[in-house]
Amino acid sequence: MFVISKLVWIFAQPLSLAFFLVFLALVAGLLRWRTLSMLSATGSALILFVTLYTTAGNLMMQGLEQRFAKPAADPDSLQCMIVLGGGFENEVNTARHGIEFNAAADRFVEALRLAQKFPQSRILVSGGDGSLSGIYEGDAAASERFFPLFGVGKDRLIEERQSRTTFENAVNTKEFLASQGLANCLLITSGFHMPRSVGIFRKLGIDIVPWPTDYRTDGRVKAGLDFTQPNLNAQNMATAIREWYGLVGYYLAGRTSALYPR
Repeated sequence: MFVISKLVWIFAQPLSLAFFLVFLALVAGLLRWRTLSMLSATGSALILFVTLYTTAGNLMMQGLEQRFAKPAADPDSLQCMIVLGGGFENEVNTARHGIEFNAAADRFVEALRLAQKFPQSRILVSGGDGSLSGIYEGDAAASERFFPLFGVGKDRLIEERQSRTTFENAVNTKEFLASQGLANCLLITSGFHMPRSVGIFRKLGIDIVPWPTDYRTDGRVKAGLDFTQPNLNAQNMATAIREWYGLVGYYLAGRTSALYPR
């Protein structure tokens, strides 16, 4: 399942589909299949235009982010929090032995803030190497270097280093929580990732409190054209579509409580 999901994403992401249609248009043109060539070229151009120069991707991202609202205030007390991996640049950290973050760094910034406010709380970081090669350290390993730099002792960390997917995050986390006697933890992950994460945790009977962070939109996106930031538009489109692939795939596989949890 893990390898299949990786391969599907390589070939099914928007820019890969656009390239495939361009290639098909060229082949069809050489074979003088003019109708197929024209349709393929048009399809490729349409995918590129929508991905790069409209707010479609941002709208999809915004919908995912608004599915679970962040509580207006911090809890009165906090026993534990679960941080799902995905915030570290694991390839770079493995090579340079540093602490390099990617766009999802807010997951760990928020966890650090809460850890400092609630010094009695435990932090379960769930994240192994999610690459196909399996040769890199994961977020759990990097977090062992990160948190102590800001006064959060290693004795408060619970490191789950084996998971490669969100489903494995939940399965392995359930075992760790049971062994530590922890329950009703905050679930910290990106806003767009929260619907699928909550659905999986619910399916496995794990009681959590959704605590979304790492927002990519301002919540006021409208449908329209946007020629100012094609790179960001493409990135948000790819991220949102990938999340929807995950939602549908996990639902069909019976791994989540609903197609679109809320």
